[in-house]
Amino acid sequence: MSDSPTPQRTQLRRAVLSSYLGSVIEYYDFLLYATASAVVFSKVFFTTLDPVVGTIASFGTLATGYLSRPLGGIIFGHFGDRIGRKRMLVLTMILMGVVSVLIGLLPTYAQIGPLAPVLLVLLRVLQGVAVGGEWGGAVLMSAEHATGDATARRGLWTSFTNAGAPSGMVLSTLVLALAAAIAGEQGFLEWGWRIPFLLSAVLLAVGLFVRSRVEETPVFKDAGTAVPSAPPLVEVLRRHPRAIVLSIGVGFGAFVAQGTLTTFVIAYAVESGFARQTVLNALTISSAGAIVGIVAFAALSDRVGRRPVVAAGAIAMAVWSFLLFPLIDSGSTALLVLAVVVGQAVVHPAMYGPLAALYTEIFSTRVRYTGASLGYQIAGIGAGIAPVVFAALLGGTGSVVVVSAVIAACCLLTVVCVVVTGETRGAALTEVEGPQATDMSSRSRSS
Repeated sequence: MSDSPTPQRTQLRRAVLSSYLGSVIEYYDFLLYATASAVVFSKVFFTTLDPVVGTIASFGTLATGYLSRPLGGIIFGHFGDRIGRKRMLVLTMILMGVVSVLIGLLPTYAQIGPLAPVLLVLLRVLQGVAVGGEWGGAVLMSAEHATGDATARRGLWTSFTNAGAPSGMVLSTLVLALAAAIAGEQGFLEWGWRIPFLLSAVLLAVGLFVRSRVEETPVFKDAGTAVPSAPPLVEVLRRHPRAIVLSIGVGFGAFVAQGTLTTFVIAYAVESGFARQTVLNALTISSAGAIVGIVAFAALSDRVGRRPVVAAGAIAMAVWSFLLFPLIDSGSTALLVLAVVVGQAVVHPAMYGPLAALYTEIFSTRVRYTGASLGYQIAGIGAGIAPVVFAALLGGTGSVVVVSAVIAACCLLTVVCVVVTGETRGAALTEVEGPQATDMSSRSRSS
């Protein structure tokens, strides 16, 4: 125990708040793009394409952000494992804020032609790099500050970083809806959609102030000068290949479900005849519920373990995927809300909430930023490619059953991988270099 428990608790609270707010800001920007890609970008940046092809192209630019996230995890993970977590988090936040403002200032296809979507893709790639570096560092700031008695509630503390994603979704959706209400239908397509992106500058200032008050994590400082001779990426691939593969599989189903619920379903519901604002309202309600759900299921995983909570959530999502689209096809607004809220606020949080703690518990200190980021962000590609693949499948087959079957298969992959990974609850985070993902169950029981 520390001789100064009060400062330790203060730093833990600051770290959790900083991680949460940083995640809110990062995902506000990142998911703002996702929502805009479903309702705006096909009409602004891909105006010469057939509507269906334009939607697929818009989702394609969305996917590039997810594809570039592992690169961000590698770059910022390298320096985060070498010189510290805090510095990298400041850089990722600045990068995301600047890129989002630039998207808000980007000329449309009608103004500069094909250069517009090219620049859009480039900025989306930089967004992906930023959020890819942000998540791992933010989770580690909470996990590695949760020392002593706080270790038993690591799932709870780290879950606030994951709760930042739906919080950012709520904020981005509300701001988009407000901009649409102010500008009107035509004005929104012409200039109103830019307002939420430009507001990123304000969020950036707030986030940097909060983050500046958090110290480097005690776990990283206690690791001292034990720097591996090889780069962290090489160390991860050499010492933790099993952990990397399993971490990708554990998270993949959750991300496919996330991409479906937050992006593909929006476009699907609008094309099915629902008003855009009705769909956005359902998304906002479900995202608000997801904040509570993520924290609650992560806290539950502190009591019963990460493995049973994640596995139960994945099985439930596999079942729900076959109910999701028939509920939307009913044409009932109430059933639309039910479909999205149950999926995003109840089922998905069970498989997603405990992941922040789980990912930190399977890598050692000197490669934890790189390892956790790499596994999580490669899995995250599922959220980027799912809307593209599902739009293509639906266009090619006309059957939502095929889409549901793919979602269910991805969720079953998550079940298999989390069972093979074993239980990680209670794993020590103080190991500097040794492999972590060999027998989590025995280590958890001995904690």
